[in-house]
Amino acid sequence: MGSAGLASLNYCVTALLFDGSNSDKQKEKSMDPDAVAKAFVDHYYSTFDANRAGLANLYQEGSMLTFEGQKIQGSQSIVAKLTSLPFQQCKHNISTVDCQPSGAGGVLVFVSGTLQLAGEQHALKFSQMFHLMPTPQGSFYVLNDIFRLNYA
Repeated sequence: MGSAGLASLNYCVTALLFDGSNSDKQKEKSMDPDAVAKAFVDHYYSTFDANRAGLANLYQEGSMLTFEGQKIQGSQSIVAKLTSLPFQQCKHNISTVDCQPSGAGGVLVFVSGTLQLAGEQHALKFSQMFHLMPTPQGSFYVLNDIFRLNYA
């Protein structure tokens, strides 16, 4: 888990969770789920849009993705699914981010927005839910990820 992507997310989350005003003793602040969710969402979708394979270190072997009803478990299998999607370029536009603290220091994150595929005239509406869990290093990983396109 030493990739630049995880280091970037870890830096964002560490900056949010720790108070640097006392350089000798950093005191942990109470977790702000909104700030964690915002940092995660910004990182996740910018990485997805630029380099889907770079999402691998956000998942662990116990992680599960449900993509349009298909359940996939484990970081390697999840990234294989994401990188095999039938489009090369896309751009996520986020409309809403809702979150709640969960047990054991986790954060539930619910995202809605649109997905613009290269060469397509109309954007697709989507919803995605993440259950983020803390790591011993002070960052978060994705335990659960559920994605659905919203057809109207």
